[in-house]
Amino acid sequence: MLLSRTAPALALVIACAASPSRADERSARRLFVSDHAAPVVSAMDAATGEKLGSFDLKSPAGLYTSDSGRTVFAVQRDGNVVSAISTGISVDDHGDHGDIEVEAPKLLDADVTGKKPVHFVDHHGEIALFFDDEGIARIVSEKAVLDGRPSAREIRTASPHHGVAIAFGSHTLMTEPHPEKPVEELPVGINVLDSSGARVGDLHECPDLHGEATSGNITAIACAKGLLIAKSDKNSPRIDFLAYPDSLPEGKSTTLAGGRGLQYFLGNFGPSAVVLIDPEAEDAFRLIELPARRVHFAVDPVRPKFAYVFTEDGRLHQVDVLAGTIAQSLSLTEPYSMDGHWSDPRPRIAVGGDSIFVTDPLKSTIHVVDAASFAKARDIPVDGKPFNIVAVGGSGETH
Repeated sequence: MLLSRTAPALALVIACAASPSRADERSARRLFVSDHAAPVVSAMDAATGEKLGSFDLKSPAGLYTSDSGRTVFAVQRDGNVVSAISTGISVDDHGDHGDIEVEAPKLLDADVTGKKPVHFVDHHGEIALFFDDEGIARIVSEKAVLDGRPSAREIRTASPHHGVAIAFGSHTLMTEPHPEKPVEELPVGINVLDSSGARVGDLHECPDLHGEATSGNITAIACAKGLLIAKSDKNSPRIDFLAYPDSLPEGKSTTLAGGRGLQYFLGNFGPSAVVLIDPEAEDAFRLIELPARRVHFAVDPVRPKFAYVFTEDGRLHQVDVLAGTIAQSLSLTEPYSMDGHWSDPRPRIAVGGDSIFVTDPLKSTIHVVDAASFAKARDIPVDGKPFNIVAVGGSGETH
């Protein structure tokens, strides 16, 4: 009698355990846009253009996303502070699926202050911020920032300079300032520092150092005559030099973007070309000539085969990374001349989901391009002069 009473309940428990809990699929994508002149960042829904929030800063900002997409960092060069904004989107990986949580974006009480912050580098959740007018790197974990306790550890260099730091596991890669003109000239190399701040090995020479990126397990740092290539090793990072080949014209890269899904780097090379770099390939460098001077470029994290370059004639170009060619071009804006100051308002690119977003600061507009058809899909009107832009988001289950 007891067995007959409990058997239906037991069967229900077994059935529930054998089948997954009910979950709904959800996608959420957001844009964060800074204004060229005003100290403000706007958050908006990438699909609808609906404004989700506006965050006041100390000065106009450069925007950077963390690798996780949970945080946007607003680097305020003239405001002497780096602010952090929670994107409100979190995707947790569970192996066979991901869980997504979506809430309102918010400005975090997690400022990191210092004189003239410029370079931002996220390496596996460790954020390295370099403050040029102090010659100091401040390193903080994204987790600490999101928890509201951004206690940064400081690493000092010999003098103020236009430097960069990269948190590399238990080590830090740190620029060495020019010995005679540290403020006027670019750094001359990279030092590897251990957890105590002591230098490991000799200086890795890299005259005119400017530009870095990570793709896969490789970090590349641009120099006058080639790239430093850093990889994790047993005891400390291994750094090798990859020289520019004689087949390239006179020039160098000063800005790098790291491929996602495919391991490669995209860099500028002179005013009217970009270069594809695969450090593992025998022919490591492939130059792509552009029809006009380059304004901005970005890689596609969803479609690894493609990257995008915007040129001063107002066109967006789709670069086929595998073929090393421009696959398609699209007229998008009025011309934006590269003559004038380097920081004048010009378009910037972000890629999110199935869309490519291009700011048009002089028209107070964000142009949206369908990534599949490479055709203009719509416009998003924006107050002021939309300048720097980043896209975050993803898909997952909600329970």
